[in-house]
Amino acid sequence: MQDFVQHLINGVSLGSIYALIALGYTMVYGILKMINFAHSDVYMVGAFAAYYFARWLGIENNPGFSTLLTLIVITMICCSLLGLVIERLAYRPLRNSPKLNVLITAIGVSLFLQYSGQVVFGADPKVFPEVMKDFVIFSIGIVEVRSFDVTVLGVGIVAMLGLQFLLFKTKMGRAMRAVSANPMVASLMGVNPDRIIAFTFVVGSSLAGIGSVLVGMKYPKIDPLMGMMIGMKAFVAAVLGGIGNVGGAVLGAMIMGLSEEMVVAYLSSTYRDALAFGILIVILIFKPAGLLGKYSVEKV
Repeated sequence: MQDFVQHLINGVSLGSIYALIALGYTMVYGILKMINFAHSDVYMVGAFAAYYFARWLGIENNPGFSTLLTLIVITMICCSLLGLVIERLAYRPLRNSPKLNVLITAIGVSLFLQYSGQVVFGADPKVFPEVMKDFVIFSIGIVEVRSFDVTVLGVGIVAMLGLQFLLFKTKMGRAMRAVSANPMVASLMGVNPDRIIAFTFVVGSSLAGIGSVLVGMKYPKIDPLMGMMIGMKAFVAAVLGGIGNVGGAVLGAMIMGLSEEMVVAYLSSTYRDALAFGILIVILIFKPAGLLGKYSVEKV
């Protein structure tokens, strides 16, 4: 039983990271009805931004809350700017093009960032700076609650609550929901869809930046292809919960994190990555709209 509780804690911590990245997928899909496959590579760039800025500022060997906060702010800014550039240069010109064109472009941008990262950052893995000290906060028997797990969960909850507040308690959030429902009608009501879509990319990319720092802190090895697998798992989490649904993305991410941890603990780590694809296949067969997604009729 104690082993199960420990795996439960680890799974929730992992699910919090998946949730931050899955929210970026689901937000863009909710507004544009497109999958931003470059989102996982924005996350990768955020990790390298944190790595190089930590060295430039001389805080790579000064673990603490201030270091964590500094790197989170830096990565949020860098990822926001990159997301804005991607939206402006790659996606906006294709706004009225067939969805297949946009999909191919998204894959192309993802590959461009991956291999540009290998050229700029180098293909060899790098050790992420020591952001915080990992220690046992308290233990019950063999169950340990460590500072990394609490930090990841705490930062993830704050970020997700902040997103909920933005979407449902602010004027910008109302505009985002209006554009998601009907961009044309929203524009007639005085909302600028281009501005709202760009802001959506900024917010989603910021969340990916936060996730990159948390992953670097917990699993301190980064490389230019690090976004590929975690991006796929976050995408599966978004589909599982109902892509376009913010609450569904968080639910799907938690299910993904817990499932992955339990598979590693009680079956074999060999099936860890295969689990995501298995869940995706099952969901697409039995409930294509996801757990909290809604079926809609498309007019043609």
